[in-house]
Amino acid sequence: MSGLIAFTVLGLVTGAGYAVAASGLVLTYSTSRVFNVAHGAIGMVMAFLCWELTVQRGLPGWLAVLLVVGVAAPLLGAFAERVMMRHLAGAPEGTTLVVTVGLLIMLIGAAQAIWPATARPVEPFFGQRGFRVGSAFVTYHDLVMVAAALVVAAGLYSLLSRTRIGAAMRASVDNRELLRLYGARTSLVSALSWAIGAALAALAGILLTPVVGLSYFDLTLLVISAYAAAVVGRLRSLPWTFVGALLLGLAQSYAVGYLPPTEALSGLRAAIPALFLFAALLLSPQATLRVGQIKGIAGVPVPPARRALVSGVLLVGAAAAASFALPAAQNDQLALGFVYGIVMLSLVPLTGYGGFVSLTQLTFVGIGAVTVARLGTASPLGLLAAAAVAALVGALVALPALRLRGLYLALSTLAFGLLMDKLVFQSSLAFGFNGSLSVPRLAGLRGERAYVMVCAAAFVVVGLGVLALRRSGYGRILLAMRDSPAGCATLGLNMRWTRVRLFALSAGIAGFAGGLLGGLRQTVAATDFQLMGSLPLLLLAVVAGVTSVSGAALGGMALMLLPVLASAFPALGGLVYLLVGVASVGLGRDPNGVVSHLFKLGRRREHWRPAPARRPPSSASTEATRVSSAEAEQSSTENNSGAEHSGTPALPLRGAGVNR
Repeated sequence: MSGLIAFTVLGLVTGAGYAVAASGLVLTYSTSRVFNVAHGAIGMVMAFLCWELTVQRGLPGWLAVLLVVGVAAPLLGAFAERVMMRHLAGAPEGTTLVVTVGLLIMLIGAAQAIWPATARPVEPFFGQRGFRVGSAFVTYHDLVMVAAALVVAAGLYSLLSRTRIGAAMRASVDNRELLRLYGARTSLVSALSWAIGAALAALAGILLTPVVGLSYFDLTLLVISAYAAAVVGRLRSLPWTFVGALLLGLAQSYAVGYLPPTEALSGLRAAIPALFLFAALLLSPQATLRVGQIKGIAGVPVPPARRALVSGVLLVGAAAAASFALPAAQNDQLALGFVYGIVMLSLVPLTGYGGFVSLTQLTFVGIGAVTVARLGTASPLGLLAAAAVAALVGALVALPALRLRGLYLALSTLAFGLLMDKLVFQSSLAFGFNGSLSVPRLAGLRGERAYVMVCAAAFVVVGLGVLALRRSGYGRILLAMRDSPAGCATLGLNMRWTRVRLFALSAGIAGFAGGLLGGLRQTVAATDFQLMGSLPLLLLAVVAGVTSVSGAALGGMALMLLPVLASAFPALGGLVYLLVGVASVGLGRDPNGVVSHLFKLGRRREHWRPAPARRPPSSASTEATRVSSAEAEQSSTENNSGAEHSGTPALPLRGAGVNR
């Protein structure tokens, strides 16, 4: 009984921290309809800033918390809303998700640039002092966390239900234009909601730092527990959000106390937030279909099959020439760029054509690499087997999520990635007891140059297949499903099974790339396929142009170059990712990415190109033209006279004189 009390107190304290973070997430979503994936990154940066003020600058703890939560975090939230989020009103959910992923990457890059990686111990408030509740010892820091959750709950309830600004926040979601007609300043309302949400993220990050440590990624991913609690409240109910946070905290605490300390169950304890999120998504009510004006996204031009084939041959030839000009180490980098390009090709049908966002595409790459390693043979059949296994897993992932769409579907992929990371990749089931596997390279390939050409040829073949899909009837169905789900449902299209096939296709392409990646590196580990690696991949794919094969090639090369630049300039390592995050600011205005601007530039150059000079006609052609004009004039006279006799008005003939 004493142990139960202790674990219950611990669970309630942890749930209180989750509740503070989740409440800010619900506030921003319920007032702007933008799900802030970077909510945890905001808390992480503010926790680092609080440490800077207290440890490095010597400010009192209470003053540092007041400055961070009351000044710095609200300013950051209002700035993000003004620069990145305000123009996303009415944008597709996929676009808003990717923009907030860009904000997440930008904040992580800024934190790495300002505070280089090193150990930073953080003491809880009031040290280890506290009191006992039965057999449980409660520190004053735990008491502050619970009190903060209660104050936040009461404050948000009073703000949203008893004040005019709270009523304006709730009304701005339903009809922003009507609210503006009543004299409300909608821009100020939106900025205020984001400022409060950022302040709550900062408060949660500061309170949870003594528990998880001051780390870039641990604090950022800790907010996934807040995602689960927010989904329990259906992203708009604060009372149910607090209930979900407390239930999640209790579940984690009881799992730590009562599950046996085995390898499998230790992974299960770490995966409880992901399981909780997945269950909350499946049990949540189904979202309604999006209706209204059919507004498609203008894509980049789709080249004809012959032109695409010629371009592919030229690309393989350029890769072969570059492989002879570069040293062996840089040949591996070039091959890696093509492999990353194939991974981004897997996002073109899924995100570019279908409009679905996957936050865990690197997990399917890991499944393909593990499949080739476990088979122990390097052959084209092994790569096809890797694609088949990944496609099967992708279909199984889509099956439980048949009733989900939009934001909930994207969050279900996030939960799946966490489950694979904690339950499969971190166990001996996938990578053995050593934590790594040896992957053989394709048989018959000697040297790095041959592998570059194979990867380039594989990219071209997959790219041609993606373009053929775009030209087919199935590709047109995907575009229609992206632009107007309600219209497709009205026409009787089965969007659920179309979605399953689409996820299987995307996962299969990623698994094929995983087999190539394993053969390139020849050794793979669980750390190569973590969830945080999927977010920069998705961001660069969309920034480069997720609606085109050219965008996938550009994004793959950019993803390959980022670690190279970070290693060549260690002082600028964080700034590289900071610039990538900044590049996503204009994403909401042009979802076709950088490639669309390159295509527009090419079309402008063709438009500016002077027309070729026309040669003077020969005497024979001049005589033929004169005869043709005379015959056309005679035919026109006859038609007009016939029209006059019949009472029908005469119509001028168009195209008379073909050679004129």
